[in-house]
Amino acid sequence: MNDHIFIGGGGVDYADRQGLTLKYANRHGLVAGATGTGKTVTLQILAEGFSNAGVPVFLSDVKGDLSGLAKSGTAEHKLHGPFMERAEKIGFSDYTYHACPVTFWDMFGEQGHPVRTTVSEMGPLLLAQLLELTEAQEGILNIAFRLADEEGMPLLDLKDLQALLVWVGENAKELSLRYGNVSAQSIGAIQRRLLVLENQGASQLFGEPALELSDLMRTDAAGKGMVNILASDKLMGAPKLYATFLLWLLSELFEELPEVGDPDKPKLVFFFDEAHLLFEDAPKALVDKVEQVARLIRSKGVGVYFITQNPADVPEGILGQLGNRFQHALRAFTAKDRKELRLAAETYRENPRFETEEAIREVGVGEAVTSMLQKKGVPGIVERTLIRPPSSQLGPITKAERKAHLQASDMAGKYDQPLDRKSAFEILKERADKAAAEAAEAEEKAEEMEPVLREFNAGRRYSGARVTRSSSRSTRRGASFGEAMTKMVVKELTGTTGRRMVRGILGGLFKGR
Repeated sequence: MNDHIFIGGGGVDYADRQGLTLKYANRHGLVAGATGTGKTVTLQILAEGFSNAGVPVFLSDVKGDLSGLAKSGTAEHKLHGPFMERAEKIGFSDYTYHACPVTFWDMFGEQGHPVRTTVSEMGPLLLAQLLELTEAQEGILNIAFRLADEEGMPLLDLKDLQALLVWVGENAKELSLRYGNVSAQSIGAIQRRLLVLENQGASQLFGEPALELSDLMRTDAAGKGMVNILASDKLMGAPKLYATFLLWLLSELFEELPEVGDPDKPKLVFFFDEAHLLFEDAPKALVDKVEQVARLIRSKGVGVYFITQNPADVPEGILGQLGNRFQHALRAFTAKDRKELRLAAETYRENPRFETEEAIREVGVGEAVTSMLQKKGVPGIVERTLIRPPSSQLGPITKAERKAHLQASDMAGKYDQPLDRKSAFEILKERADKAAAEAAEAEEKAEEMEPVLREFNAGRRYSGARVTRSSSRSTRRGASFGEAMTKMVVKELTGTTGRRMVRGILGGLFKGR
């Protein structure tokens, strides 16, 4: 097996073959550059290279261009001539056209197989970030998740969480004694945020059947890694939802995959396009956790590659972990641009043949300043590299071709129909219905006893002793909740709940598989 992915030609006259060593491909990477400088082609040839090496890939298709990975390039394509010239220039003598094995995914179920997770698996930390909650509101969300975990109430979709928050609000007084202040105003604010999220289409993200990570880590019959493409053009209309979903997926990989040390090649490569959306307005606590995941997930055999316009979009603590770099041209029109260009150049190991800062400003379309990890993970000398042409089609496939591909996919039928099994919404509704029935029954019995009570009280009018009928509805409800809370607290104090879920580094459920 070839231990490199051919990237392009570097050196004098682009005669030196530049490659990405598979052994160090899980040390993460960065693809950066201004719009129109060739980032999409670099992403495409990286996906092809990993797939050919038997490494599954997950990437988001923000502009709709990457679906062409599913179709072979052709000699009739308008760029065939320039691509053949480029192949000859870099000595790419074995340049051929071929497609990659592709699975299409779409959160909205329109351009790919539906991809879902549950509210419980998302966890309170990421959900609070998605909803842009205050610290007090995030605290209440944590209380809701804690109660759901302890009481065995699955939170599968948004209506489960909405119903649980209503229950928390109705019993705020009792819960405040145990967890601290639970205000109706904060609960109302969370409910309004959930409504906005629902209007953005998030109701289609939360539910079952939930995505199984093993379906992203498949190879085809020929041993090629599956290229999983998430349709993200529509999803970009809700950038917080896009970023949170990809971050959830990254955290799930971190929690579920076993340690593999330093494998000969990655188990999966994850491309995070429009990476700036992940870090914009993100609280420091979340950025710190992302940094921690990025640092540790490579030992699980997962490589993470951020794609963005400017390296400055990525926090310094994370940028320092990105060992394989592909820097397309940066524009320097302002003082701020020039400062960021200088900082980008300073992160590379110098090449005596040229000035890195100047090269980043001057490289043409399809050319990049690159630096890949070499022996023992040492950064290679920076090089001007002419990126190799893709073997798959450059540009999107047609709607008819995508439809045919979906119908022939191994995943056809597995995720298409949503499930709605018994969860928090149904459990709480059953409890409410039962409590209402018991209250009605008690009310009816009390009304039947009313004449008897009047006669009894009349017979003892001079004794001063009277029997009164209490408000059975409120008493019964308060008593039932009080009993439930008492039992829950006793279980908590004695350590016998046995139901508490373990949550991972980003708040998602740790399944311990």
